[in-house]
Amino acid sequence: MEQLMIPKDYHSELDLHDTQLGIKMVKDFFQSLLAQRLNLKRVSAPLFVDPDTGLNDNLNGYERPVNFGIKEQDEKEAEVVQSLAKWKRYALKKYGFSLGEGIYTDMNAIRRDEETDNIHSIFVDQWDWEKIISKEDRNLDFLKETVRTVYKCLRKTEQYVSIQYDFVDLILPKDIFFITTEELEEMFPDNTPKEREYYIAKAKGAVCLMKIGGALGDGKPHDGRAPDYDDWELNADIIVYYPVLDIALELSSMGIRVDEKSLKSQLEIAGCMDRAKLPFQKAVLNKELPYTIGGGIGQSRICMFFLRKAHIGEVQSSIWPPEVVKECEKNGIQLL
Repeated sequence: MEQLMIPKDYHSELDLHDTQLGIKMVKDFFQSLLAQRLNLKRVSAPLFVDPDTGLNDNLNGYERPVNFGIKEQDEKEAEVVQSLAKWKRYALKKYGFSLGEGIYTDMNAIRRDEETDNIHSIFVDQWDWEKIISKEDRNLDFLKETVRTVYKCLRKTEQYVSIQYDFVDLILPKDIFFITTEELEEMFPDNTPKEREYYIAKAKGAVCLMKIGGALGDGKPHDGRAPDYDDWELNADIIVYYPVLDIALELSSMGIRVDEKSLKSQLEIAGCMDRAKLPFQKAVLNKELPYTIGGGIGQSRICMFFLRKAHIGEVQSSIWPPEVVKECEKNGIQLL
Protein backbone atom coordinates (compact mmCIF):
# COMPACT_ATOMS: atom_id res chain seq x y z
CA MET A 1 0.00 0.00 0.00
CA GLU A 2 1.27 3.42 -0.92
CA GLN A 3 0.93 6.52 1.21
CA LEU A 4 -2.65 7.68 1.83
CA MET A 5 -3.08 11.36 0.98
CA ILE A 6 -5.38 13.39 3.22
CA PRO A 7 -6.05 16.88 1.81
CA LYS A 8 -5.99 19.63 4.45
CA ASP A 9 -9.48 20.43 5.82
CA TYR A 10 -11.09 18.02 3.33
CA HIS A 11 -14.79 17.26 3.44
CA SER A 12 -17.00 15.89 0.71
CA GLU A 13 -19.70 18.28 -0.45
CA LEU A 14 -21.97 15.29 -1.11
CA ASP A 15 -23.10 12.72 1.47
CA LEU A 16 -23.24 9.01 0.60
CA HIS A 17 -26.79 9.21 -0.76
CA ASP A 18 -26.15 12.22 -2.99
CA THR A 19 -22.80 10.81 -4.10
CA GLN A 20 -24.65 7.83 -5.60
CA LEU A 21 -26.92 10.19 -7.54
CA GLY A 22 -23.89 12.18 -8.68
CA ILE A 23 -22.09 9.05 -9.92
CA LYS A 24 -25.06 8.08 -12.10
CA MET A 25 -25.40 11.61 -13.44
CA VAL A 26 -21.73 11.80 -14.46
CA LYS A 27 -21.70 8.33 -16.05
CA ASP A 28 -24.97 8.80 -17.96
CA PHE A 29 -23.96 12.17 -19.40
CA PHE A 30 -20.39 11.28 -20.34
CA GLN A 31 -21.00 7.90 -21.97
CA SER A 32 -23.92 9.21 -24.00
CA LEU A 33 -21.81 12.11 -25.31
CA LEU A 34 -18.79 9.91 -26.02
CA ALA A 35 -20.87 7.38 -27.97
CA GLN A 36 -22.42 10.17 -30.04
CA ARG A 37 -19.14 11.98 -30.83
CA LEU A 38 -17.14 8.84 -31.69
CA ASN A 39 -20.01 6.92 -33.38
CA LEU A 40 -19.97 4.05 -30.88
CA LYS A 41 -22.64 1.44 -30.13
CA ARG A 42 -22.90 -0.21 -26.72
CA VAL A 43 -22.18 -3.96 -26.57
CA SER A 44 -21.97 -6.63 -23.87
CA ALA A 45 -18.51 -7.78 -22.82
CA PRO A 46 -17.04 -10.79 -21.01
CA LEU A 47 -16.03 -10.77 -17.35
CA PHE A 48 -13.67 -13.69 -17.97
CA VAL A 49 -11.94 -15.30 -20.95
CA ASP A 50 -10.14 -18.49 -21.94
CA PRO A 51 -6.39 -17.84 -21.36
CA ASP A 52 -5.50 -20.00 -24.40
CA THR A 53 -7.06 -17.45 -26.77
CA GLY A 54 -4.53 -14.71 -25.96
CA LEU A 55 -7.42 -12.28 -25.51
CA ASN A 56 -6.60 -11.25 -21.95
CA ASP A 57 -4.52 -8.12 -21.44
CA ASN A 58 -1.08 -8.85 -19.98
CA LEU A 59 -0.71 -5.23 -18.82
CA ASN A 60 2.95 -4.86 -17.77
CA GLY A 61 3.56 -8.60 -17.87
CA TYR A 62 3.98 -9.27 -14.15
CA GLU A 63 0.39 -8.86 -12.87
CA ARG A 64 -1.33 -12.13 -12.02
CA PRO A 65 -4.83 -12.45 -13.47
CA VAL A 66 -7.50 -13.89 -11.17
CA ASN A 67 -8.34 -17.38 -12.40
CA PHE A 68 -10.71 -20.17 -11.50
CA GLY A 69 -11.62 -23.68 -12.65
CA ILE A 70 -14.99 -24.39 -14.30
CA LYS A 71 -16.50 -27.48 -12.68
CA GLU A 72 -18.72 -28.42 -15.64
CA GLN A 73 -15.72 -28.35 -18.02
CA ASP A 74 -13.35 -30.61 -16.06
CA GLU A 75 -11.93 -27.64 -14.14
CA LYS A 76 -10.86 -25.89 -17.34
CA GLU A 77 -9.27 -22.59 -16.31
CA ALA A 78 -10.82 -19.19 -17.00
CA GLU A 79 -9.23 -15.79 -16.33
CA VAL A 80 -10.99 -12.66 -15.14
CA VAL A 81 -10.15 -9.94 -17.68
CA GLN A 82 -7.54 -7.31 -16.81
CA SER A 83 -8.80 -5.14 -19.68
CA LEU A 84 -10.60 -5.71 -22.98
CA ALA A 85 -7.97 -4.17 -25.26
CA LYS A 86 -7.73 -7.24 -27.50
CA TRP A 87 -11.26 -8.62 -27.15
CA LYS A 88 -12.80 -5.43 -28.60
CA ARG A 89 -10.92 -5.72 -31.88
CA TYR A 90 -12.01 -9.30 -32.27
CA ALA A 91 -15.61 -8.30 -31.42
CA LEU A 92 -15.69 -5.58 -34.11
CA LYS A 93 -15.03 -8.22 -36.76
CA LYS A 94 -17.34 -10.85 -35.26
CA TYR A 95 -20.27 -8.44 -34.90
CA GLY A 96 -19.90 -7.11 -38.45
CA PHE A 97 -19.07 -3.45 -37.79
CA SER A 98 -17.88 -1.28 -40.69
CA LEU A 99 -15.22 1.37 -41.26
CA GLY A 100 -15.87 4.43 -39.05
CA GLU A 101 -18.10 2.49 -36.64
CA GLY A 102 -17.16 1.48 -33.13
CA ILE A 103 -18.26 -0.12 -29.88
CA TYR A 104 -18.07 0.71 -26.19
CA THR A 105 -18.74 -1.38 -23.13
CA ASP A 106 -18.51 -1.44 -19.34
CA MET A 107 -15.30 -3.23 -18.41
CA ASN A 108 -15.02 -4.51 -14.86
CA ALA A 109 -11.73 -6.10 -13.84
CA ILE A 110 -9.86 -7.32 -10.78
CA ARG A 111 -6.18 -6.42 -10.53
CA ARG A 112 -5.04 -8.38 -7.50
CA ASP A 113 -1.44 -7.08 -7.63
CA GLU A 114 -2.36 -3.39 -7.75
CA GLU A 115 -0.74 -1.17 -5.11
CA THR A 116 -3.72 0.75 -3.79
CA ASP A 117 -3.79 4.43 -2.89
CA ASN A 118 -6.13 7.41 -3.37
CA ILE A 119 -6.52 6.72 -7.10
CA HIS A 120 -5.74 2.98 -7.42
CA SER A 121 -8.02 0.11 -6.43
CA ILE A 122 -7.94 -3.65 -6.99
CA PHE A 123 -11.33 -3.14 -8.70
CA VAL A 124 -11.10 -1.47 -12.10
CA ASP A 125 -14.12 -0.08 -13.92
CA GLN A 126 -13.78 1.70 -17.22
CA TRP A 127 -15.45 2.34 -20.52
CA ASP A 128 -13.57 0.32 -23.07
CA TRP A 129 -14.11 1.54 -26.62
CA GLU A 130 -12.80 0.56 -30.04
CA LYS A 131 -13.41 1.88 -33.56
CA ILE A 132 -12.55 0.62 -37.06
CA ILE A 133 -10.18 2.85 -39.04
CA SER A 134 -8.41 2.61 -42.40
CA LYS A 135 -4.72 1.78 -42.69
CA GLU A 136 -4.19 5.38 -43.89
CA ASP A 137 -5.58 6.65 -40.56
CA ARG A 138 -2.73 5.02 -38.65
CA ASN A 139 -0.90 8.30 -38.02
CA LEU A 140 -0.33 10.87 -35.27
CA ASP A 141 -2.72 13.44 -36.77
CA PHE A 142 -5.62 10.99 -36.60
CA LEU A 143 -4.66 10.03 -33.04
CA LYS A 144 -4.56 13.70 -31.98
CA GLU A 145 -7.94 14.44 -33.55
CA THR A 146 -9.49 11.51 -31.64
CA VAL A 147 -7.84 12.66 -28.40
CA ARG A 148 -9.35 16.14 -28.92
CA THR A 149 -12.80 14.58 -29.36
CA VAL A 150 -12.49 12.58 -26.12
CA TYR A 151 -11.16 15.65 -24.32
CA LYS A 152 -14.09 17.79 -25.51
CA CYS A 153 -16.44 15.18 -24.00
CA LEU A 154 -14.57 15.51 -20.69
CA ARG A 155 -14.84 19.33 -20.79
CA LYS A 156 -18.55 19.23 -21.66
CA THR A 157 -19.11 16.87 -18.72
CA GLU A 158 -17.31 19.21 -16.34
CA GLN A 159 -19.46 22.10 -17.58
CA TYR A 160 -22.61 20.01 -17.08
CA VAL A 161 -21.60 18.94 -13.55
CA SER A 162 -20.73 22.54 -12.60
CA ILE A 163 -24.29 23.59 -13.50
CA GLN A 164 -25.69 20.89 -11.18
CA TYR A 165 -23.33 21.58 -8.27
CA ASP A 166 -22.17 25.01 -7.10
CA PHE A 167 -19.03 23.59 -5.49
CA VAL A 168 -17.62 22.40 -8.85
CA ASP A 169 -15.56 25.11 -10.52
CA LEU A 170 -14.30 24.71 -14.09
CA ILE A 171 -10.63 23.71 -14.04
CA LEU A 172 -10.05 21.97 -17.38
CA PRO A 173 -8.40 24.30 -19.94
CA LYS A 174 -10.03 24.82 -23.35
CA ASP A 175 -7.30 22.92 -25.20
CA ILE A 176 -5.28 19.85 -24.33
CA PHE A 177 -1.46 20.07 -24.62
CA PHE A 178 0.31 17.43 -26.75
CA ILE A 179 3.81 16.14 -25.90
CA THR A 180 5.74 12.90 -26.49
CA THR A 181 7.53 10.93 -23.78
CA GLU A 182 10.88 11.80 -25.45
CA GLU A 183 10.11 15.53 -25.37
CA LEU A 184 9.03 15.25 -21.74
CA GLU A 185 12.26 13.45 -20.85
CA GLU A 186 14.28 16.22 -22.52
CA MET A 187 12.29 18.80 -20.54
CA PHE A 188 12.81 17.06 -17.17
CA PRO A 189 15.88 14.79 -17.60
CA ASP A 190 16.61 14.48 -13.87
CA ASN A 191 13.09 13.48 -12.82
CA THR A 192 11.20 10.19 -12.74
CA PRO A 193 8.41 9.59 -15.29
CA LYS A 194 5.74 10.22 -12.63
CA GLU A 195 7.40 13.46 -11.55
CA ARG A 196 7.56 14.58 -15.18
CA GLU A 197 3.83 13.91 -15.57
CA TYR A 198 3.10 15.96 -12.45
CA TYR A 199 5.15 18.98 -13.56
CA ILE A 200 3.70 19.11 -17.08
CA ALA A 201 0.11 18.48 -15.89
CA LYS A 202 0.36 21.22 -13.27
CA ALA A 203 1.79 23.64 -15.84
CA LYS A 204 -0.71 22.89 -18.63
CA GLY A 205 -3.85 21.66 -16.82
CA ALA A 206 -4.53 18.88 -19.34
CA VAL A 207 -1.92 16.90 -21.27
CA CYS A 208 -1.90 14.24 -23.96
CA LEU A 209 1.28 12.22 -23.44
CA MET A 210 2.18 10.26 -26.59
CA LYS A 211 4.50 7.40 -27.60
CA ILE A 212 4.44 5.26 -24.44
CA GLY A 213 6.09 1.84 -24.23
CA GLY A 214 9.31 2.16 -26.21
CA ALA A 215 12.71 2.81 -24.61
CA LEU A 216 13.70 6.43 -23.95
CA GLY A 217 17.17 7.99 -23.82
CA ASP A 218 17.97 6.25 -20.54
CA GLY A 219 17.09 2.86 -22.06
CA LYS A 220 13.86 2.47 -20.08
CA PRO A 221 10.26 3.08 -21.22
CA HIS A 222 8.28 5.96 -19.70
CA ASP A 223 5.71 3.40 -18.57
CA GLY A 224 4.91 -0.25 -19.23
CA ARG A 225 2.66 -1.08 -22.16
CA ALA A 226 1.81 -4.58 -23.40
CA PRO A 227 3.45 -5.16 -26.80
CA ASP A 228 0.41 -6.64 -28.52
CA TYR A 229 -2.34 -4.03 -28.56
CA ASP A 230 -1.17 -0.37 -28.73
CA ASP A 231 1.34 0.72 -31.33
CA TRP A 232 3.99 2.32 -29.09
CA GLU A 233 4.53 5.08 -31.68
CA LEU A 234 0.81 5.87 -31.91
CA ASN A 235 -0.61 5.77 -28.39
CA ALA A 236 -1.46 8.32 -25.72
CA ASP A 237 -2.59 8.97 -22.15
CA ILE A 238 -4.90 11.83 -21.21
CA ILE A 239 -3.61 13.29 -17.94
CA VAL A 240 -5.10 16.23 -16.02
CA TYR A 241 -3.99 18.21 -13.01
CA TYR A 242 -6.18 17.46 -10.00
CA PRO A 243 -5.93 20.22 -7.36
CA VAL A 244 -7.87 18.33 -4.65
CA LEU A 245 -4.88 15.99 -4.27
CA ASP A 246 -2.26 18.12 -6.04
CA ILE A 247 -1.47 15.28 -8.47
CA ALA A 248 -1.37 14.38 -12.16
CA LEU A 249 -4.44 12.18 -12.72
CA GLU A 250 -4.62 9.86 -15.72
CA LEU A 251 -8.22 9.66 -16.99
CA SER A 252 -7.73 7.72 -20.21
CA SER A 253 -5.27 5.44 -21.95
CA MET A 254 -5.75 5.00 -25.69
CA GLY A 255 -4.04 4.40 -28.98
CA ILE A 256 -4.02 3.20 -32.54
CA ARG A 257 -3.68 -0.56 -32.33
CA VAL A 258 -0.81 -2.65 -33.65
CA ASP A 259 -0.76 -3.71 -37.27
CA GLU A 260 1.10 -6.78 -38.50
CA LYS A 261 4.42 -4.90 -38.74
CA SER A 262 4.39 -3.12 -35.35
CA LEU A 263 3.12 -6.23 -33.54
CA LYS A 264 6.05 -8.33 -34.82
CA SER A 265 8.53 -5.58 -33.93
CA GLN A 266 7.14 -5.00 -30.41
CA LEU A 267 6.95 -8.72 -29.61
CA GLU A 268 10.63 -8.99 -30.56
CA ILE A 269 11.61 -5.97 -28.43
CA ALA A 270 9.63 -7.33 -25.46
CA GLY A 271 11.17 -10.78 -25.88
CA CYS A 272 7.86 -12.61 -26.15
CA MET A 273 7.65 -13.90 -29.72
CA ASP A 274 5.94 -16.99 -28.30
CA ARG A 275 2.75 -14.89 -28.15
CA ALA A 276 2.74 -14.76 -31.96
CA LYS A 277 1.36 -18.31 -31.92
CA LEU A 278 -1.77 -17.34 -29.92
CA PRO A 279 -5.03 -17.00 -31.89
CA PHE A 280 -5.51 -13.24 -31.45
CA GLN A 281 -1.91 -12.30 -32.23
CA LYS A 282 -1.84 -14.70 -35.18
CA ALA A 283 -5.00 -13.05 -36.56
CA VAL A 284 -3.31 -9.62 -36.42
CA LEU A 285 -0.16 -10.90 -38.12
CA ASN A 286 -2.27 -12.55 -40.85
CA LYS A 287 -4.27 -9.30 -41.39
CA GLU A 288 -7.52 -11.04 -40.42
CA LEU A 289 -8.68 -8.30 -38.00
CA PRO A 290 -9.63 -4.70 -38.83
CA TYR A 291 -7.27 -1.79 -38.14
CA THR A 292 -8.60 0.03 -35.08
CA ILE A 293 -8.16 2.81 -32.57
CA GLY A 294 -9.43 2.40 -29.02
CA GLY A 295 -8.94 3.03 -25.35
CA GLY A 296 -10.15 2.85 -21.81
CA ILE A 297 -11.62 5.70 -19.77
CA GLY A 298 -11.74 5.22 -16.01
CA GLN A 299 -15.33 5.41 -14.74
CA SER A 300 -14.40 5.82 -11.07
CA ARG A 301 -11.56 8.15 -12.02
CA ILE A 302 -13.81 10.59 -13.85
CA CYS A 303 -16.50 10.40 -11.14
CA MET A 304 -13.84 11.15 -8.54
CA PHE A 305 -12.52 14.06 -10.64
CA PHE A 306 -15.86 15.66 -11.50
CA LEU A 307 -17.32 15.24 -8.00
CA ARG A 308 -14.06 16.51 -6.46
CA LYS A 309 -13.48 13.49 -4.21
CA ALA A 310 -10.25 12.76 -2.33
CA HIS A 311 -10.31 8.96 -2.67
CA ILE A 312 -11.47 6.59 -5.39
CA GLY A 313 -13.19 4.55 -2.67
CA GLU A 314 -15.69 7.40 -2.33
CA VAL A 315 -17.12 6.57 -5.78
CA GLN A 316 -16.68 2.77 -6.00
CA SER A 317 -17.06 -0.24 -3.72
CA SER A 318 -13.83 -2.16 -3.13
CA ILE A 319 -11.76 -3.66 -0.30
CA TRP A 320 -9.15 -1.52 1.44
CA PRO A 321 -6.53 -2.24 4.12
CA PRO A 322 -8.05 -1.81 7.65
CA GLU A 323 -5.65 1.03 8.50
CA VAL A 324 -6.80 2.95 5.39
CA VAL A 325 -10.47 2.53 6.31
CA LYS A 326 -9.73 3.77 9.82
CA GLU A 327 -7.68 6.77 8.62
CA CYS A 328 -10.34 7.73 6.07
CA GLU A 329 -13.10 7.61 8.70
CA LYS A 330 -11.03 9.83 10.96
CA ASN A 331 -10.54 12.42 8.21
CA GLY A 332 -14.05 12.67 6.75
CA ILE A 333 -13.42 10.48 3.70
CA GLN A 334 -16.53 8.30 3.35
CA LEU A 335 -15.62 5.05 1.59
CA LEU A 336 -18.48 3.20 -0.10
